[in-house]
Amino acid sequence: MTTSPRWSGAADLIPAPSGHRPRPELVALPDTLPTRDELFTFMRDAELRFETLRMRIEETTFTAGGEHVVVSDVVLRHPGEAKVTTSTPGHEPRGSYDIWVSDGETVRTYSGVHRLGTERPVRRRVVGVGVRDGRELPGTSRVYDPRTALPMETLPETFIHPGGYCQNVLSTGRCEVVGLGDVGGRETVVVECEHPRTIEMAADRPDFRIRIAVDRADGVILRLEESIGGVVTRDARVTEYAPDAPLSPTAFDFVFPSGTPMLY
Repeated sequence: MTTSPRWSGAADLIPAPSGHRPRPELVALPDTLPTRDELFTFMRDAELRFETLRMRIEETTFTAGGEHVVVSDVVLRHPGEAKVTTSTPGHEPRGSYDIWVSDGETVRTYSGVHRLGTERPVRRRVVGVGVRDGRELPGTSRVYDPRTALPMETLPETFIHPGGYCQNVLSTGRCEVVGLGDVGGRETVVVECEHPRTIEMAADRPDFRIRIAVDRADGVILRLEESIGGVVTRDARVTEYAPDAPLSPTAFDFVFPSGTPMLY
């Protein structure tokens, strides 16, 4: 059960005139603690508040096999250019990394473990459900069209494009803005959500809880913590966050290693 009607504004971007960059609906959060809907609307437009970005996310999961750490390094430049390198530091075999890189037209991926590559056009968006052509549809049926796409169903996608996560996960449970916090020296707004609807059977329990910390200036997620029965099972936090960071001309360069087998 939710404490208020479900928020469904993930795709309600302000349409930008042709040739102009889109602008966020809310320039800044109020001085007081924002409401849930104000915060979610502010978060939806997070990627519109910077032109370039460097971000590092360290995710720790806790299972019966112990702790498992995965690091995601993100480099982004609007519109369209993005590179995500995912690695497993520590005692993992050398080459335990994956690369996803896009120029807005082509996506290339490479697995360091399997030494396999792919190269394909950017996935086409479903016609008729976007910001401009789907206004007559209910909010939950429309699709957010990112300014710069990121790999789907990943932490970089969730942290930088949080609108869908707010609409499809957080707002399906008992969700509340609980206060302010700090992550890496940046002020955050803290949100807690109890028993959101989930398709993962392992977390479909009444004692499943999500706690996130949202950057108060830009609206990106800086920390995500999941727990079951009061025990933390997942803790993902941003350890480097640099909006509008200067990027080298070669930041998005990538060449497949010689002899890489291509799946497609």
